[in-house]
Amino acid sequence: MSSESPTPALKAAILIVSTTASQDPATDFADVTLRQVFEEQQLQGQGSLWEVHESKIVPDDVVQIQKQIHLWTDKTPNDNTINLIVTTGGTGFAVSDQTPEAVSALLHKEAPGLVHGMLAASLQVTPFAMMSRPVAGVRNGTVIITLPGSPKGAKENLQAVINMLPHACLQAAGANSRALHKGGVKRLEKEAGVEGGGGREEEEEEEEEEEVEEVAADTAIVTVMATATALYVRHTTPNQAPTQSNDSHLGPSRRHRESPYPMLSVTEALSQIAQHTPSPQVVTAKVDSSLVGAVLAQDVSARENVPAFRASIVDGYAVVVPQDGNMRGVFPVVSVSHAAPGEDMPTLKEGEIARITTGAPLLPGATSVIMVEDTVLVSTEKKTGEDGVEEEKEVNILAADEVHEGENVREVGSDIKQGQRILGKGDQVSAVGGEIGLLAAVGVGEVQVYRRPVVGVLSTGDEIVDHDRPGDLRLGEVRDTNRPTLISAARDWGYEVIDLGVARDKAGTLEETLRQALRQVDVVITTGGVSMGELDLLKPTIERSLGGTIHFGRVAMKPGKPTTFATVPVKDNDGERVSKVIFSLPGNPASALVTFHLFVLPSLHQLSGISPPGLPKLPVTLGHDFSLDRSRPEYHRAIVSVNKDGVFTAVSTGGQRSSMIGSMKGANALLALPSGPEQLRKGVKVEALLMGGLRSDM
Repeated sequence: MSSESPTPALKAAILIVSTTASQDPATDFADVTLRQVFEEQQLQGQGSLWEVHESKIVPDDVVQIQKQIHLWTDKTPNDNTINLIVTTGGTGFAVSDQTPEAVSALLHKEAPGLVHGMLAASLQVTPFAMMSRPVAGVRNGTVIITLPGSPKGAKENLQAVINMLPHACLQAAGANSRALHKGGVKRLEKEAGVEGGGGREEEEEEEEEEEVEEVAADTAIVTVMATATALYVRHTTPNQAPTQSNDSHLGPSRRHRESPYPMLSVTEALSQIAQHTPSPQVVTAKVDSSLVGAVLAQDVSARENVPAFRASIVDGYAVVVPQDGNMRGVFPVVSVSHAAPGEDMPTLKEGEIARITTGAPLLPGATSVIMVEDTVLVSTEKKTGEDGVEEEKEVNILAADEVHEGENVREVGSDIKQGQRILGKGDQVSAVGGEIGLLAAVGVGEVQVYRRPVVGVLSTGDEIVDHDRPGDLRLGEVRDTNRPTLISAARDWGYEVIDLGVARDKAGTLEETLRQALRQVDVVITTGGVSMGELDLLKPTIERSLGGTIHFGRVAMKPGKPTTFATVPVKDNDGERVSKVIFSLPGNPASALVTFHLFVLPSLHQLSGISPPGLPKLPVTLGHDFSLDRSRPEYHRAIVSVNKDGVFTAVSTGGQRSSMIGSMKGANALLALPSGPEQLRKGVKVEALLMGGLRSDM
């Protein structure tokens, strides 16, 4: 038996991603299979190298996956950090398969070598291995890898890399790399129980590894890797290419090869939108359900008193209170007052009472109302002309205390007085109904409001086909994601939207489509055609063909850099020259939705009289670490929720690539993240722009 102390086992955690298994754990077999793989890896006779610390089952949901990983990885160093997390399930192409997106958004370092190793091993078993989408990397000292959902596939993938994982886990946990690598790659291969390809001396290998470590410690090394996400590669500096022309009729060799528009900050772009969006128009609108969302263009005053007559606020008996306030005793019931209008009522005298219902007018002469609960029926009599109908004749009032005039009575104008200002200029009519009810109560049938703009949504590009077109796509075709998405977003914010269809990449066709659109709508939203390609014709068409002004054509942000804002002079139906707005948004779906909420919505709000324009802002606490873009501020799609302590927390929706419309799924906020080389750590507060209602963690 060895006299050395046993080496502590590495801690592993297994995360089963399966909606079915989350509802019935008995259907899962991957957990047992993976535990066997861990148990089989021995450490030189000392027992298993791994301790499966915990296993959990979660449904196919990004938030649930990320929440469990946060619990395992976002601990303090003294909290027995998990060395390795393996997930199984959700790595395929099914609609519900979201594990790679959930995990990749949390990684601080990617590990493409482990991914390659798993795929290479699986491809030796079946060509269908290429249908898997594994990811691997490190978060807060924990190595994370995603495995297929089938027990067999998960086992094969884990076996392919498990011999490498102890070394990876030790490095990720902060072990001294120089000490780990002492003895060269050959020693590492021997300890891991694997064979290398040979071809180099140990001394040369060790020297090279140490050199790489020293360089990495002193220099920022940027590596372009062939991963699933393509990276932009440029070989010249900006503005190095010669200036060309924006004439869309010239050949590609004569056109701009780089954007001639200055790069504006988001703040500068919003300032341009505020400055050049036309002023709202005032119209007369009826007070009905169509008024919801409208903003009042002038103060509104009450036309009538509310209530318009003295009314009872309880069921009971109208009385004339004597000077001494003594109402105790038996009184004759001489009349009945219901809420029915137009009835002639006799004058009530002292010593008489009249039965009255809630909301009914007081009889002339009555000064107060006694609640029915403070009375006892003494006698009844048959009502004249109605056989068998008994009415109250006498009632005993049990008022032991002094009764005062005005008790249980709503006086004329006690709620709202005639001429009183009830709503102000700039107030928005909500869907809750309070404002409409208030206007109706005081007899206001029409109000002056700011006209809400009509929006047109246009997709551009020869490659674009309707999303619901039957049949398979031909090579190069793309289903139209942006048009239905933006139409639904604009309508959800309360605007009338006209579907402008798809414009082809031809200067004349695009010009005519835009001219027709500007005759129908106040704001045109286009997507695509705003970059520097041969067929990106929107900007030159707006400037040269329509005589418009592009106020900005580039914004320093991620995503949405080529976003364009322009105004075009047109004649309205009265022949007057007016200015209309065009927003040309990027073609990538996530970029289009982000820039709609960030730029288009404030312009629509300004045209509608809504102040302040744009999304409401809220400080939130980051629920995990967030990586930053080095050069541009980012508007990160996120889910903001509030817990029982009133703390607002934000978590990422996953992969943020601008072409991934899935990054908007479930998102109710955009996090305004600064640019920089470092990460924003969990617990840091940032500004969130709310696109939807808050979620509750209570």
